Amino acid sequence: MISILTGDITGSRKLVQQDRWMEALKGLFNRTGPRPMAWDIYRGDTFQIEVNNPEEALQMALHIKAIVRKSANTGARIAIGIGTKDHFSPRILESNGQAYVFSGDRFENLKKDKLSLAIQTPWQDINKQLNVCFRLAMIAIDSWSPVSAEYVALRLASPKKTQTDIAEMLGIKQSSVSARHTRAHFDELMTLESYYRELIHQKLQS
Repeated sequence: MISILTGDITGSRKLVQQDRWMEALKGLFNRTGPRPMAWDIYRGDTFQIEVNNPEEALQMALHIKAIVRKSANTGARIAIGIGTKDHFSPRILESNGQAYVFSGDRFENLKKDKLSLAIQTPWQDINKQLNVCFRLAMIAIDSWSPVSAEYVALRLASPKKTQTDIAEMLGIKQSSVSARHTRAHFDELMTLESYYRELIHQKLQS
């Protein structure tokens, strides 16, 4: 099984500097594989990316949200689909399978359901549990300032770096980094990320 993330940028048409969020996302996406096989950005503000290990899909979604908030001070709507990949194409937008259908269908309903993060998998119990968790987590994520999002993005990109390391990178005091850590609700979000990994791992192994 694989995971597919389909998403778009909130209010992108009102953004003056489109290239800021786009170049930042391209940098993140390029770490997963080449365009357009592993990811693509289309219709100006919509993206799709394949994450081969479904256990890592939530971390990728959080990283996308952090980068978009940091670079453009706006949000990203993201639908995670987990399932099979039944048709391979050199272009991700032409590949198909259960994961693609789940992600695409969930994405189409995000705006109507007033959600910015949701998941669809073959397991109904997991869908219910995680979508409730995601809805609650968005209370914290939607409150990120650009500097809080910058901190989250740095931690996700370099998980072994300490707050002292990040303070040196940003040229600020360690106490300021600690404050950003708290305001971003980073510990709580990482607890959710670990819980997500555990649930998906159990399903993949069963």
